[in-house]
Amino acid sequence: MSSEDEAAQRSGEAGAPEQLALIRESVRKAKVPRAKPRTWRGAALAKELPVARVLVDKGVLHLDRYFDYAVPEELDADAQPGVRVRVRFGAGRGRVREGRREGGGLIDGFLVERLAESDYSGPLAALAQVVSPEPVLSEELLGLARAVADRYAGSLADVLQLAVPPRSARAEQRPSPEPLPPPAPPETGSWGRYERGGAFLESLASGGAPRAVWNALPGPQWSEELARAVAATLASGRGALVVVPDGRAVARVDAALTSVLGEGRHAVLTADAGPEKRYREWLAVRRGAVRAVVGTRAAMFAPVRDLGLVALWDDGDDSHSEPHAPQPHAREVLLLRTAQDKCAFLLGSWSCTVEAAQLVESGWARPLVASREQVRAVAPLVRTVGDQDLARDEAARAARLPTLAWQAVREGLRHGPVLVQVPRRGYVPRMACANCREPARCRHCAGPLEGQESAAALRCGWCGREEGAWHCPECGGFRLRAQVVGARRTAEELGRAFPAVPVRTSGREHVLDTVPAAPALVVSTPGAEPVAEGGYAAALLLDGWAMLGRPDLRAGEDALRRWIAASALVRAQGAGGTVVVVAEPTLRPVQALVRWDPVGHAVRELGERAELGFPPVSRMAAVSGVGEALAEFLAAVELPGEAEVLGPVPVPVTTPGGPRRTGVPPVGERWERVLVRVPPGKGAALASSLKAAQASRMARGGGSGSEGAIWVRIDPPDIG
Repeated sequence: MSSEDEAAQRSGEAGAPEQLALIRESVRKAKVPRAKPRTWRGAALAKELPVARVLVDKGVLHLDRYFDYAVPEELDADAQPGVRVRVRFGAGRGRVREGRREGGGLIDGFLVERLAESDYSGPLAALAQVVSPEPVLSEELLGLARAVADRYAGSLADVLQLAVPPRSARAEQRPSPEPLPPPAPPETGSWGRYERGGAFLESLASGGAPRAVWNALPGPQWSEELARAVAATLASGRGALVVVPDGRAVARVDAALTSVLGEGRHAVLTADAGPEKRYREWLAVRRGAVRAVVGTRAAMFAPVRDLGLVALWDDGDDSHSEPHAPQPHAREVLLLRTAQDKCAFLLGSWSCTVEAAQLVESGWARPLVASREQVRAVAPLVRTVGDQDLARDEAARAARLPTLAWQAVREGLRHGPVLVQVPRRGYVPRMACANCREPARCRHCAGPLEGQESAAALRCGWCGREEGAWHCPECGGFRLRAQVVGARRTAEELGRAFPAVPVRTSGREHVLDTVPAAPALVVSTPGAEPVAEGGYAAALLLDGWAMLGRPDLRAGEDALRRWIAASALVRAQGAGGTVVVVAEPTLRPVQALVRWDPVGHAVRELGERAELGFPPVSRMAAVSGVGEALAEFLAAVELPGEAEVLGPVPVPVTTPGGPRRTGVPPVGERWERVLVRVPPGKGAALASSLKAAQASRMARGGGSGSEGAIWVRIDPPDIG
């Protein structure tokens, strides 16, 4: 290398910092900065409505509000209400440069509205990015999400995570099909079996908004009847939404809608669908290309345009309760949609929940039922086997199955498949009168009494008070018995008794959808019963106490619902269909099954709950956490004056390897729980007070870690 080259190299190295400084200075002075996506430093703002009000995706209560951001001019066209955006969140007042707040981490959000000026007096950060110009959050959906968040003491961001599916860019780029014209009004069909069925369809087709609680007749026609209700709504130029418990029910309604409406008129929304397919179907609904939707609870927020009907099938099923915060129930969400959109409402089931009976008793909805003659014509014959029958039955003591059940199985297998329903294991026992089986309840709060391993006294599962001198208010008895008997090994015993007959099982690991009409034994857990071609010839409902003794206020209602759901798959009595239920015949749920009268059972349950102040007549909230944190929270919350606090009582300790559900204590930790009960009309005040206390606690830094966590659930399903 020459001396001149060495001098030139030394000169270049010395001038490098100076050249970089000149480049930075030229970038700062440029009218259009080059590195804008982070802060849009120096960029011009939109000439009209330069402020964007954004809901950030932070599901914490003390941040459950909107935040204002500046709209850069280059994002003006895409930054429209309803689109997804990314913003900088968490920068302090001290990080301001050239009048623009900078710093903070990037976070997703929704642009709610554009404003001319902000209520915030300080400098605003700029929108970092418009993720997509596709508007996904309508004003109606935002209003519904806010109503759900307020009812369940949750945050709006958490509700929108349930309401708006994750984005798929490839699905957004594909255009949705053109909407089809409204179909012709459907024929009445099997709706004619109900006293007001034809009038209900006519009202939907003419643009009316009837509200009905539908007690469906046994058999598979319910899916076709739902499809005809949807068709009648579409014929009026409006949209319809149907929510069912599981994927098997979705498949049946999907097939019925295709049969009644044809292809391309409805969308299927389930959480099990892949992200791209689910988002593509959701966009078709959002864009108005499809006016009818069927799905599981993931579809309860579906953005159907011109909503004319919301329908829910089997509202007592646990699947309708969302496990993620704030844990809304599909029935309550659809009731809120009915009030918001002033649309028709249809709540259908083979059985009837207390909440459905309350809708009818209050006059808000009308009953949609068949005559007793029609019910008797399609329902199977129901026979019972109680404890006295079992005690006298030598075969039952030897084989743990009563003679009547053996006879029903043997006769049924001559004509087709036989269903055997066996309850799940793992129910926690409660105590009941040994004479009349009336559940033992606390004299103070009417909560369930439970035995203690280390003491002879009983303890209330709600308020924690001990009861040392209990006696039955119904019969005056003093003896108690555990309500639950474990499930028996029915499948093996039946397989040995009928070696020439195939035995099929349907349960959590493997759920069958259908079984052929050939003779077979089908052993199923509740809710997993497959549909038999032509109906089952007989059904056995075993171990009735295992469901009637559940630690749940609605144990009898739920047992009846599961029994009727299985019995509805059996042939009519005229075709030889027989159901044998192994449970005490004098119990109210068993009598309701024999008479096939779930509505009467629900009405009586509603009356008793009104006397005792039980939900749904009252509103309840469960608050749980570590003892000290729970006591601190209760001291800080300003409950309504009419509120009654029950407890605290210990929460069962979570065992290693068990199911980890939202709101249960971490493994090994000892939590306590209180129930807060308020009279009718005070539910909104209760939710508001609990939400405010929780938000204030989080803002002060409380709730970090499991030791300080407080879980609040409105309308808990397991209050005992």
